[in-house]
Amino acid sequence: MPVTRGDRDESRAFLALLLMTPRHWAAVAERVEELGSAVESLRQGTGQMDLWGSDPGTSERLEEAGRLLEQWGHEGMGFASVIDDDYPEQLLTIHQRPPFVMWRGTRMADDARGVAVVGTRKPSAKGVDRARRLARDLAERGVTVISGLAAGIDTAVHLGALEGGGRTVSVIGTGLRRNYPRENADLQARIAEHGLVLSQFLPDAPPSQQSFPMRNAVMSGYAAATVVIEAAWKSGARMQARLALEHGRTVFLLSSLLEHDWAREYAERPGAHVVETVDDVLEHLDTALPAEGELTWA
Repeated sequence: MPVTRGDRDESRAFLALLLMTPRHWAAVAERVEELGSAVESLRQGTGQMDLWGSDPGTSERLEEAGRLLEQWGHEGMGFASVIDDDYPEQLLTIHQRPPFVMWRGTRMADDARGVAVVGTRKPSAKGVDRARRLARDLAERGVTVISGLAAGIDTAVHLGALEGGGRTVSVIGTGLRRNYPRENADLQARIAEHGLVLSQFLPDAPPSQQSFPMRNAVMSGYAAATVVIEAAWKSGARMQARLALEHGRTVFLLSSLLEHDWAREYAERPGAHVVETVDDVLEHLDTALPAEGELTWA
């Protein structure tokens, strides 16, 4: 059904649905996508012809949603549901697409050709150097550099991209009002000023055991390729490599990872490439990334 009330009313209705069903966001998003309208989904769910009518529960949620959207806008935060034009197109290609995204910073369509660089929170000095150098080289080539703002490799990646004078995107596992780890608060603000901080959670959402694996799925879907610098079997970086291959993205594994069983297994899968140096990654980029303006993943 075509949207008839405008983007603001759609966003308000979508957020009201989320507030009304805090444990069923995936089902809400599926229903809204099916109908093509959050307004229509809310109308059918409440049995009302006019959502802006007399039902106190629905009206209160709509008013609350409207206040929140206005407040977030004043704080420099954007909100887009899965049916909005502002929703990242590349995330629509993955099964784990979040019902909505929020952001601080500048959105760019060319992020769909970006490269995620990830790794352990407790890296070696060599791993930090590799991550920082790769991010800097990618940034200097005009490639968006994506990571998760965690301690260790992620921090080195963001700093390297900024040093290269390029664009970096941080996909975080908390709400935008949170800083995790706390020592990266200034870096998060810097990325929002010069690039983009992206979240799939409401602004005050704290870190949790579930939020970071969810973040890795979104980071994989947001990027065209993932590079794993250092990672043990039980790590978000290893999980992201698996998800990226499932998403049809290219995965680069540094050869030093082959000491791990998981890396040797992944290296045999279609779409995975073992590289010796960061220069090897740069050499493969032209074939690994989709053409500008095109999404080529299944």
